[in-house]
Amino acid sequence: MRLIWLGAVLLCCTSPKSDNHRQAASTNGYLKYARGFSVQQTAEGITEVIVTKPYPGATQPLVYVLVPDSSNYSDKSGATVIRVPVKKLVCTSTTHIPLLDYLNKTDALAGFPGLQYISSPAMRQRIDRGEVTELGLDKSMNIERLLMLQPDLVMAYLVSGDFGQVKKIQELGIPVVINAEYLEPHPLGRAEWIKFMALFFNMQQKADSIFRFIENEYLSTREKALHAATHPTVLSGIMYSDTWFAPGGRNYGARLLTDAGCRYIWQHNESDEYLELSYEAVLAKGQQADLWIGVGGFTSLKEMEEADDRYTRFSAFRNRQVYTYNGRIGPTGGSEYLELGYLRPDIILKDLVKIAHPELLPDHALYFHARLK
Repeated sequence: MRLIWLGAVLLCCTSPKSDNHRQAASTNGYLKYARGFSVQQTAEGITEVIVTKPYPGATQPLVYVLVPDSSNYSDKSGATVIRVPVKKLVCTSTTHIPLLDYLNKTDALAGFPGLQYISSPAMRQRIDRGEVTELGLDKSMNIERLLMLQPDLVMAYLVSGDFGQVKKIQELGIPVVINAEYLEPHPLGRAEWIKFMALFFNMQQKADSIFRFIENEYLSTREKALHAATHPTVLSGIMYSDTWFAPGGRNYGARLLTDAGCRYIWQHNESDEYLELSYEAVLAKGQQADLWIGVGGFTSLKEMEEADDRYTRFSAFRNRQVYTYNGRIGPTGGSEYLELGYLRPDIILKDLVKIAHPELLPDHALYFHARLK
């Protein structure tokens, strides 16, 4: 779950070129799918990390200079300097938690806003032992408690260019790093942000190995789906007030459905964001859809019908072919899909292929998804 407490950030947007950053060599071969950040290694052994699109509509990149902890490096450009490897950090999104777990850096997390949303078994053990500090959500975040932790950095995310509480954190001398994984349209692009996290621990090789496994699993599953005998039509989304929200045709969710060998009803739409539709428009296009995948927080068909009996007009509802991605909820109520899903799109894809083409993955049991009853 993304915990939206960071309204914005005040970070240096200085060009990465300066006297201290001469002869920078691009290491973008490090990345295959991610478009939201790039990495450069300088002749002096300094790593520059450039987050090219830190929030929707951003026009300037954010630059971070990663310096060996033992170095006497002094930056003159005003860029955000971070000593690596970091030993302790604060994260603000549950999607950051699996990145730490998979890098065997679970113990590095010192604080988090909204501990109840974390589902990771390893992290929950630390939480239960009192080793991770609750920081509080949104504007009630306890800045004094954060300062007492003295983290090497805070890893945050943004939904706009508004400054919010980040400026206060930076004024305390704590670097803030923006993780913009959620803006990646390709599922493997989001997963590749484990390489972003790895940079702060000097664990690039391990991250690359982890990503290669995820990529191979994803691509092999996609290949099976492409050769499926049938391609069921899929409806997605639900009503909020009088508006139906559904993934655009170039959205991350739509890409997963296409790669699973499905025909998403809005697949020809050019938007990579969420569509805001009328009920009538969705009914006209999706009434006869074979499957309905992605129904927000609903846990049963009865609950959906009680919320809005117009849902019953869809064939997928009447045929009981409605699926939630919240099939796995953590011990304190967090969604495992919203936590682990960005890093493991291969598991999401296997679930979707199992739903659409069960004969292709006979041994796979649904992990994130579940059929509503």
